[in-house]
Amino acid sequence: MALLLLPAATGYTLSSMRPPVSTRVASPAMMAEMANGKMQFANVAREWRCKWTDDGGGKASSAALVEIADLVEEYLPTLKALEGAVVNRAVCGGCLDFKIATTVPLDTFGPWEEAGHPPEAEFIAKLKKIDGVSQVETQTMTNQVL
Repeated sequence: MALLLLPAATGYTLSSMRPPVSTRVASPAMMAEMANGKMQFANVAREWRCKWTDDGGGKASSAALVEIADLVEEYLPTLKALEGAVVNRAVCGGCLDFKIATTVPLDTFGPWEEAGHPPEAEFIAKLKKIDGVSQVETQTMTNQVL
């Protein structure tokens, strides 16, 4: 009888004995709600953003954008080390926006937020020192695949 309970208790099947594929979606118990329950989410994103100037080289060779890319490269391993983290970068060459968003599950976000979203303070301080960078901001938002 104990063998019949093995798949339910461990997630393994007798035929494969492989762990289930992780989809990085929190269990229903980890879902938070907004809008009277009409919007559920299991992930929260922390976005760091700024405006960058085109020094005449355009988005292909802007000195400010190159420095931003170097800064992201420096901190990307730390962000990716967060449990369940997915890091996205968005750059607009028309309105000169740069954004990096780190999305984590709810159970990772709480402790990360309480700690001040490290390495946010260091990253933001360095970002503000880049010549041609302005309007440096941060924002927390839900981020749920529908």
